[in-house]
Amino acid sequence: MAFSKAEPGKTRIGWIGTGVMGRWMCHHLMSKGYSAAVYTRSPEKAKPLLEAGAAWADSPRAVAERADVVFAIVGFPADVREVFLGPQGALAGSKAGNVLVDMTTSEPSLAREIYTAAKAKGVGSVDAPVSGGDVGAKEARLSIMVGGDAEVVEAVRPLLECMGKTIVHQGPAGAGQHTKMVNQILIATNMIGVCEALLYGYKAGLDLKTVLQSVGGGAAASWSLNNLGPRIMDRNFEPGFFVEHFIKDMGIALEEAKRMNLSLPGLALANQLYLAVQAQGYSKKGTHALMLALEQLSGIKR
Repeated sequence: MAFSKAEPGKTRIGWIGTGVMGRWMCHHLMSKGYSAAVYTRSPEKAKPLLEAGAAWADSPRAVAERADVVFAIVGFPADVREVFLGPQGALAGSKAGNVLVDMTTSEPSLAREIYTAAKAKGVGSVDAPVSGGDVGAKEARLSIMVGGDAEVVEAVRPLLECMGKTIVHQGPAGAGQHTKMVNQILIATNMIGVCEALLYGYKAGLDLKTVLQSVGGGAAASWSLNNLGPRIMDRNFEPGFFVEHFIKDMGIALEEAKRMNLSLPGLALANQLYLAVQAQGYSKKGTHALMLALEQLSGIKR
Protein backbone atom coordinates (compact mmCIF):
# COMPACT_ATOMS: atom_id res chain seq x y z
CA MET A 1 0.00 0.00 0.00
CA ALA A 2 1.38 3.40 -1.03
CA PHE A 3 0.97 6.34 1.32
CA SER A 4 0.88 9.85 -0.13
CA LYS A 5 3.18 12.52 1.31
CA ALA A 6 1.16 15.17 3.11
CA GLU A 7 0.58 18.45 1.25
CA PRO A 8 -1.10 21.68 2.43
CA GLY A 9 -4.38 22.32 0.65
CA LYS A 10 -4.63 18.68 -0.37
CA THR A 11 -4.21 16.44 2.67
CA ARG A 12 -7.17 16.51 5.07
CA ILE A 13 -6.40 16.05 8.74
CA GLY A 14 -8.52 14.81 11.60
CA TRP A 15 -7.80 15.72 15.21
CA ILE A 16 -9.00 13.96 18.38
CA GLY A 17 -8.31 15.62 21.74
CA THR A 18 -8.07 19.41 22.00
CA GLY A 19 -6.71 19.89 25.51
CA VAL A 20 -3.77 21.90 26.80
CA MET A 21 -1.47 20.66 24.02
CA GLY A 22 -3.75 19.26 21.32
CA ARG A 23 -5.46 22.57 20.68
CA TRP A 24 -2.20 24.26 19.71
CA MET A 25 -0.87 21.32 17.74
CA CYS A 26 -3.97 21.21 15.57
CA HIS A 27 -3.91 25.00 15.25
CA HIS A 28 -0.41 24.90 13.78
CA LEU A 29 -1.49 22.41 11.12
CA MET A 30 -4.48 24.54 10.18
CA SER A 31 -2.29 27.66 9.99
CA LYS A 32 -0.11 25.85 7.44
CA GLY A 33 -3.04 25.23 5.12
CA TYR A 34 -4.43 21.87 6.25
CA SER A 35 -8.21 21.57 6.62
CA ALA A 36 -9.28 19.85 9.82
CA ALA A 37 -12.16 17.89 11.30
CA VAL A 38 -12.04 17.72 15.10
CA TYR A 39 -13.58 15.74 17.94
CA THR A 40 -13.12 16.00 21.69
CA ARG A 41 -15.17 14.75 24.64
CA SER A 42 -15.56 18.33 25.93
CA PRO A 43 -16.84 20.27 22.89
CA GLU A 44 -16.17 23.65 24.49
CA LYS A 45 -12.43 22.89 24.32
CA ALA A 46 -12.69 22.73 20.53
CA LYS A 47 -14.25 26.19 20.26
CA PRO A 48 -11.03 28.07 19.32
CA LEU A 49 -10.38 25.59 16.50
CA LEU A 50 -13.96 25.71 15.27
CA GLU A 51 -13.81 29.49 15.23
CA ALA A 52 -10.60 29.21 13.17
CA GLY A 53 -12.37 27.10 10.56
CA ALA A 54 -12.22 23.49 11.73
CA ALA A 55 -15.25 21.28 11.17
CA TRP A 56 -16.85 19.42 14.07
CA ALA A 57 -17.25 15.63 13.93
CA ASP A 58 -19.45 13.66 16.33
CA SER A 59 -17.06 10.76 16.95
CA PRO A 60 -13.52 9.56 16.21
CA ARG A 61 -15.02 7.42 13.45
CA ALA A 62 -16.64 10.49 11.91
CA VAL A 63 -13.30 12.32 12.10
CA ALA A 64 -11.61 9.53 10.15
CA GLU A 65 -14.33 9.47 7.52
CA ARG A 66 -13.47 13.11 6.73
CA ALA A 67 -9.68 12.86 6.90
CA ASP A 68 -6.61 11.36 5.26
CA VAL A 69 -4.45 11.50 8.40
CA VAL A 70 -5.99 11.25 11.88
CA PHE A 71 -4.12 12.49 14.95
CA ALA A 72 -5.04 11.88 18.58
CA ILE A 73 -3.61 13.17 21.83
CA VAL A 74 -5.79 12.00 24.70
CA GLY A 75 -5.30 11.05 28.33
CA PHE A 76 -4.80 7.37 29.10
CA PRO A 77 -4.22 4.08 27.24
CA ALA A 78 -7.91 3.19 27.68
CA ASP A 79 -8.78 6.42 25.86
CA VAL A 80 -6.30 5.60 23.10
CA ARG A 81 -7.85 2.17 22.64
CA GLU A 82 -11.35 3.65 22.47
CA VAL A 83 -10.60 6.43 19.99
CA PHE A 84 -8.62 4.19 17.64
CA LEU A 85 -9.97 0.65 18.03
CA GLY A 86 -13.46 1.11 19.51
CA PRO A 87 -16.70 0.60 17.51
CA GLN A 88 -16.80 4.36 16.91
CA GLY A 89 -13.04 4.62 16.70
CA ALA A 90 -10.89 6.13 13.97
CA LEU A 91 -9.86 2.81 12.45
CA ALA A 92 -13.52 1.91 11.86
CA GLY A 93 -13.88 5.09 9.77
CA SER A 94 -10.59 4.73 7.90
CA LYS A 95 -9.99 3.41 4.40
CA ALA A 96 -6.87 1.95 2.80
CA GLY A 97 -4.16 4.57 2.39
CA ASN A 98 -5.19 6.59 5.43
CA VAL A 99 -2.81 7.06 8.37
CA LEU A 100 -3.44 7.05 12.13
CA VAL A 101 -1.02 8.99 14.35
CA ASP A 102 -1.17 8.58 18.12
CA MET A 103 0.62 11.43 19.92
CA THR A 104 -0.52 10.36 23.37
CA THR A 105 2.08 8.92 25.73
CA SER A 106 0.80 5.37 25.92
CA GLU A 107 1.82 1.71 26.11
CA PRO A 108 4.29 0.37 23.53
CA SER A 109 2.25 -2.84 23.34
CA LEU A 110 -0.89 -0.86 22.47
CA ALA A 111 1.00 1.00 19.74
CA ARG A 112 1.92 -2.36 18.21
CA GLU A 113 -1.67 -3.58 18.54
CA ILE A 114 -3.01 -0.52 16.72
CA TYR A 115 -0.33 -0.97 14.05
CA THR A 116 -1.29 -4.60 13.44
CA ALA A 117 -5.03 -3.86 13.28
CA ALA A 118 -4.47 -0.90 10.94
CA LYS A 119 -2.13 -2.81 8.63
CA ALA A 120 -4.75 -5.54 8.16
CA LYS A 121 -7.00 -2.84 6.70
CA GLY A 122 -4.31 -1.20 4.56
CA VAL A 123 -4.10 1.75 6.96
CA GLY A 124 -0.82 3.20 8.22
CA SER A 125 -0.17 3.64 11.93
CA VAL A 126 2.44 5.76 13.71
CA ASP A 127 3.11 6.24 17.42
CA ALA A 128 4.50 9.75 17.90
CA PRO A 129 4.49 10.88 21.55
CA VAL A 130 5.88 14.33 22.26
CA SER A 131 7.94 16.22 24.81
CA GLY A 132 7.97 19.96 25.44
CA GLY A 133 4.77 20.57 27.39
CA ASP A 134 2.26 23.33 26.84
CA VAL A 135 4.94 25.87 25.91
CA GLY A 136 6.47 23.57 23.29
CA ALA A 137 3.04 22.86 21.85
CA LYS A 138 2.11 26.55 21.69
CA GLU A 139 5.41 27.54 20.09
CA ALA A 140 5.56 24.55 17.68
CA ARG A 141 8.90 23.35 19.01
CA LEU A 142 8.04 19.94 20.39
CA SER A 143 10.36 16.95 20.32
CA ILE A 144 8.49 14.16 18.55
CA MET A 145 9.55 10.52 18.98
CA VAL A 146 8.27 8.37 16.15
CA GLY A 147 7.64 4.66 15.75
CA GLY A 148 6.32 2.95 12.61
CA ASP A 149 7.17 1.96 9.07
CA ALA A 150 9.61 4.34 7.37
CA GLU A 151 7.33 4.91 4.36
CA VAL A 152 4.43 5.98 6.57
CA VAL A 153 6.62 8.16 8.80
CA GLU A 154 7.96 10.02 5.77
CA ALA A 155 4.41 10.51 4.46
CA VAL A 156 3.36 12.33 7.63
CA ARG A 157 6.70 14.06 8.35
CA PRO A 158 5.55 17.39 6.78
CA LEU A 159 2.68 17.39 9.29
CA LEU A 160 4.94 16.60 12.23
CA GLU A 161 7.27 19.42 11.18
CA CYS A 162 4.40 21.88 11.64
CA MET A 163 4.31 20.99 15.35
CA GLY A 164 7.86 20.19 16.34
CA LYS A 165 11.49 21.11 15.91
CA THR A 166 12.99 17.67 16.59
CA ILE A 167 11.38 14.77 14.72
CA VAL A 168 13.28 11.48 14.97
CA HIS A 169 12.18 8.10 13.61
CA GLN A 170 13.16 5.71 16.40
CA GLY A 171 12.23 2.41 14.77
CA PRO A 172 9.21 0.11 14.29
CA ALA A 173 5.80 0.41 15.92
CA GLY A 174 6.15 1.00 19.66
CA ALA A 175 9.65 2.50 19.43
CA GLY A 176 8.28 6.01 19.77
CA GLN A 177 6.53 5.06 23.00
CA HIS A 178 9.62 3.33 24.38
CA THR A 179 11.65 6.47 23.66
CA LYS A 180 9.06 8.57 25.47
CA MET A 181 9.48 6.30 28.50
CA VAL A 182 13.21 7.14 28.44
CA ASN A 183 12.22 10.82 28.39
CA GLN A 184 9.82 10.44 31.32
CA ILE A 185 12.34 8.52 33.44
CA LEU A 186 14.82 11.36 32.91
CA ILE A 187 12.26 13.97 33.89
CA ALA A 188 10.97 12.08 36.94
CA THR A 189 14.22 11.96 38.84
CA ASN A 190 15.35 15.37 37.60
CA MET A 191 12.18 16.94 38.99
CA ILE A 192 13.03 15.63 42.45
CA GLY A 193 16.39 17.37 42.20
CA VAL A 194 14.85 20.64 40.97
CA CYS A 195 12.31 20.79 43.79
CA GLU A 196 14.68 19.68 46.54
CA ALA A 197 17.33 22.19 45.43
CA LEU A 198 14.90 25.10 45.36
CA LEU A 199 13.48 24.01 48.70
CA TYR A 200 16.99 24.02 50.17
CA GLY A 201 17.65 27.46 48.74
CA TYR A 202 14.42 28.80 50.17
CA LYS A 203 15.12 27.40 53.64
CA ALA A 204 18.66 28.84 53.51
CA GLY A 205 17.16 32.29 52.97
CA LEU A 206 18.49 32.78 49.44
CA ASP A 207 16.85 34.83 46.69
CA LEU A 208 15.86 31.97 44.40
CA LYS A 209 15.70 34.10 41.27
CA THR A 210 19.29 35.17 41.88
CA VAL A 211 20.26 31.56 42.55
CA LEU A 212 18.74 30.53 39.22
CA GLN A 213 20.96 33.04 37.42
CA SER A 214 23.98 31.07 38.66
CA VAL A 215 22.84 27.46 38.47
CA GLY A 216 20.57 27.75 35.42
CA GLY A 217 23.52 28.17 33.08
CA GLY A 218 25.96 25.73 34.65
CA ALA A 219 26.38 21.99 34.88
CA ALA A 220 23.15 21.68 36.90
CA ALA A 221 21.02 23.32 34.21
CA SER A 222 18.01 21.44 32.82
CA TRP A 223 14.83 22.19 30.92
CA SER A 224 12.78 21.58 34.06
CA LEU A 225 14.90 23.92 36.17
CA ASN A 226 14.86 26.78 33.69
CA ASN A 227 11.24 26.45 32.58
CA LEU A 228 9.43 25.16 35.66
CA GLY A 229 11.72 26.65 38.32
CA PRO A 230 10.35 30.17 37.73
CA ARG A 231 6.78 28.85 37.94
CA ILE A 232 7.58 27.27 41.30
CA MET A 233 9.04 30.56 42.53
CA ASP A 234 5.88 32.38 41.41
CA ARG A 235 3.72 29.74 43.14
CA ASN A 236 2.11 28.99 39.79
CA PHE A 237 1.38 25.26 39.73
CA GLU A 238 -1.05 25.27 36.81
CA PRO A 239 -0.38 22.45 34.36
CA GLY A 240 1.78 22.30 31.35
CA PHE A 241 1.47 18.57 31.96
CA PHE A 242 -0.89 17.04 34.52
CA VAL A 243 0.36 15.16 37.58
CA GLU A 244 -2.18 12.40 36.92
CA HIS A 245 -0.84 11.90 33.41
CA PHE A 246 2.74 11.79 34.68
CA ILE A 247 1.77 9.10 37.19
CA LYS A 248 0.26 7.17 34.28
CA ASP A 249 3.51 7.48 32.34
CA MET A 250 5.67 6.35 35.25
CA GLY A 251 3.35 3.38 35.74
CA ILE A 252 3.84 2.36 32.12
CA ALA A 253 7.63 2.72 32.44
CA LEU A 254 7.69 0.66 35.65
CA GLU A 255 5.60 -2.09 34.04
CA GLU A 256 7.89 -2.18 31.02
CA ALA A 257 10.93 -2.26 33.32
CA LYS A 258 9.44 -5.18 35.23
CA ARG A 259 8.82 -7.02 31.97
CA MET A 260 12.47 -6.45 31.00
CA ASN A 261 13.72 -7.50 34.46
CA LEU A 262 15.11 -4.02 35.17
CA SER A 263 15.45 -2.42 38.60
CA LEU A 264 14.78 1.35 38.46
CA PRO A 265 14.74 2.53 42.10
CA GLY A 266 14.96 6.23 41.22
CA LEU A 267 11.85 6.00 39.08
CA ALA A 268 10.05 4.01 41.79
CA LEU A 269 10.83 6.73 44.33
CA ALA A 270 9.59 9.46 42.01
CA ASN A 271 6.40 7.49 41.41
CA GLN A 272 5.75 7.23 45.16
CA LEU A 273 6.35 10.95 45.66
CA TYR A 274 3.92 11.82 42.89
CA LEU A 275 1.33 9.48 44.39
CA ALA A 276 1.66 11.67 47.50
CA VAL A 277 1.08 14.77 45.35
CA GLN A 278 -2.07 13.14 43.98
CA ALA A 279 -3.23 12.11 47.47
CA GLN A 280 -2.90 15.73 48.57
CA GLY A 281 -5.38 16.75 45.88
CA TYR A 282 -3.05 18.09 43.21
CA SER A 283 -3.62 15.58 40.40
CA LYS A 284 -4.78 18.34 38.03
CA LYS A 285 -1.76 20.54 38.74
CA GLY A 286 1.49 20.56 36.79
CA THR A 287 4.34 18.15 37.45
CA HIS A 288 6.24 20.86 39.32
CA ALA A 289 3.55 20.59 42.03
CA LEU A 290 5.90 17.99 43.47
CA MET A 291 7.22 20.98 45.44
CA LEU A 292 3.95 21.12 47.38
CA ALA A 293 4.37 17.53 48.61
CA LEU A 294 8.01 18.08 49.56
CA GLU A 295 7.12 21.25 51.47
CA GLN A 296 4.54 19.29 53.43
CA LEU A 297 7.10 16.58 54.27
CA SER A 298 9.35 19.28 55.73
CA GLY A 299 6.53 21.13 57.52
CA ILE A 300 6.98 24.24 55.39
CA LYS A 301 3.84 26.34 54.93
CA ARG A 302 3.87 29.06 52.26
